[in-house]
Amino acid sequence: MTASVTPTHCPYCALQCGMNLTPAPGGGVAVTERADFPVNRGALCGKGRTAPALLSSRVRLTSPLVRTGGVLVPAGWDEALSRIAEGLARTRADHGPDACAVFGGGGLTNEKAYALGKFARVVLRTSQIDYNGRFCMSSAAAAGVRAFGLDRGLPFPLEDVPRTGCVILVGSNLAETMPPALRFVTELKENGGTLIVIDPRRTRTAEQADLHLAPRPGTDLALALGMLHLAVAEGRTDEEYIRDRTSGWEEARAAAMAHWPEYVERITGVSVPELRAAVRMFCEPGNAMVLTARGPEQQSKGTDTVGAWINLCLATGRPGRPLSGYGCLTGQGNGQGGREHGQKADQLPGYRKLTDPAARRHVAEVWGIDPAALPGPGRSAYELLDAMGTDIRSLLLMGSNPVVSAPRAAHVEERLKSLDFLAVADVVLSETAALADVVLPVAQWAEETGTTTNLEGRVLLRRRALTPPEGVRSDLEVLHGLAARLGVEKGFPTDPEEVFEELRRASAGGPADYSGITYRRLAEENGVFWPCPAQDVPGQETPAQENPGQGPAAAGPRPGRAGTGPEGTRPDTGPAVAEPAAGGDGSGGGFHPGTPRLFLDRFATEDGRARFVPVSHRPVAEEPDDEYPVLLTTGRVVAQYQSGAQTRRVDELNAAAPGPFVEMHPRLAERLGAADGDAVTVVSRRGRAVAPARITTAIRPDTVFMPFHWPGEGRTNTLTNPALDPVSRMPEFKACAVRVETAREE
Repeated sequence: MTASVTPTHCPYCALQCGMNLTPAPGGGVAVTERADFPVNRGALCGKGRTAPALLSSRVRLTSPLVRTGGVLVPAGWDEALSRIAEGLARTRADHGPDACAVFGGGGLTNEKAYALGKFARVVLRTSQIDYNGRFCMSSAAAAGVRAFGLDRGLPFPLEDVPRTGCVILVGSNLAETMPPALRFVTELKENGGTLIVIDPRRTRTAEQADLHLAPRPGTDLALALGMLHLAVAEGRTDEEYIRDRTSGWEEARAAAMAHWPEYVERITGVSVPELRAAVRMFCEPGNAMVLTARGPEQQSKGTDTVGAWINLCLATGRPGRPLSGYGCLTGQGNGQGGREHGQKADQLPGYRKLTDPAARRHVAEVWGIDPAALPGPGRSAYELLDAMGTDIRSLLLMGSNPVVSAPRAAHVEERLKSLDFLAVADVVLSETAALADVVLPVAQWAEETGTTTNLEGRVLLRRRALTPPEGVRSDLEVLHGLAARLGVEKGFPTDPEEVFEELRRASAGGPADYSGITYRRLAEENGVFWPCPAQDVPGQETPAQENPGQGPAAAGPRPGRAGTGPEGTRPDTGPAVAEPAAGGDGSGGGFHPGTPRLFLDRFATEDGRARFVPVSHRPVAEEPDDEYPVLLTTGRVVAQYQSGAQTRRVDELNAAAPGPFVEMHPRLAERLGAADGDAVTVVSRRGRAVAPARITTAIRPDTVFMPFHWPGEGRTNTLTNPALDPVSRMPEFKACAVRVETAREE
């Protein structure tokens, strides 16, 4: 180990819980409590506690593998990197640069995401790059940009949640997906606030709610519109706020008024009295929040669905006010930072638009290339995967496992097999890596330093505690080696801090401005919230606690900056960020303190106003019919994570959640003649999956639920529908038509 105690962060979800790593008896590291990090205050879920198990050579890759005679065999690094470079160069020469594609992941650090996007556009000169975050938060991101001019998962710290009056959780099961975060809603209730949970299932989170609404999957849009209709009809809108801080209300109101309560009841299955109770609970307190997760977002109308919840917040005067507003509970560990710095098909570092000439000039100057050499936007994630073997001939994949995680997964698996060349960099031999021509073993979270950005927009420093095993290299070393072999000798350093310094310059002036953030600051301040522009006035420190966002660097109408509220007062919420030390930017001068709370003065739109967007209900892309009469919805369980590539290798987690299951209501089970534990087959238009029945009254009779962490015959994403949201290009994971059969019927 490099130190006796190394403070760092969990490798899993977007909470990025703080933890300490200490030497373990017999070698390796053990996780110990780190109480100083405000997001988890030392609490960890089972995944975080057992994360060191993945560092064992027993479960991970420790040598490059190359396909020889149809099988993967160990090889040296020089051979492996040369084969990848040759495969990509051959494809580029034969079919053009856009025949090469790059696919990244929401678990990559900011440095890796930045370098991967740069590699695609500078070395390969391809437009074909996207990442698995497209499957997670893209609809909420699109809706946030549309309404507020800026996407940051939460525009306020989690510490604000217990101090509001009411929280509506839409499609979120915090108790299983982010267990340490459940304490924030527990504290909310202890403080006299109320919790509304909207979910087709009565989850562990829903059991904590003061009101649980169980709509039919895919009808969250109608539910939000029905609540807005009632808010208008009952005189609960904030007309002064609407007049002073928004635009587009008349059109949005007219659209909502077409969704009268009885109509919404027929669509959603949520009764009118329940709708009225939810509106009353949300509107009566002075402060309230709506927090969405994958439930409303992973739909073919996810952007409009999130937009409807934002409209409800705007109409009742919530966003940009203390202890109120709309937020998205980002899922993946670096899902926020991963989409900010260039591995998304349409974005450049700093959350700049790839189609913006000024953004192209700025980033091209940092990269030392002609702006005209930058490719334009490419395909979104599923569209990229669907084009493999036809327009796309070679793929470099880092930190993702689409064989398990992509919709219509059997089709995606066949597309991967049809490629001329596939290279995968991963810590384990995932189901996707097993199909590759070359597999590279890369370092893990405890073996390298780098930054991530959690769901609050708090940039954090993960610290290296261990030296990687012999035969393992970092992703930055991989990109450096490939770039050199493809003719680009400079511009891809292997030191993460050097990469971050370039990222700071590339993001400067962009919506996600990291230019005022340094490794030193992150270490001293326990994280810094973006936007955090570099300080322009040397030697003048901004008083972070008294007046965040009002120092010289924040003067003027900077989009999304913090500051005083509409009435000229700030909430009594304690320090906005940790008190920064003078000279914390490493130069001896003052600096911007970061922006924990967005939109308190203005929104990040051209006129500073939030925008209502009129939306209307429409059905899911695939409604049930006589052949497929049931709706399937999908999600996670507490002991597994994402595609399970890592957690399925941890004995303790497998003991808690050993395999897939089909959750169904007793009425459906009775019709099928299925008993608890019986093998059942779920069939969609795309394929079939087999898993044991789990019979419970916690789910609607017209719906079945399956977790998506496993490959093989229980692979849930064999069934799911790749129908895409027209704005975000998010697939519709959360609702598709299926039929359920018993083994006897088969």
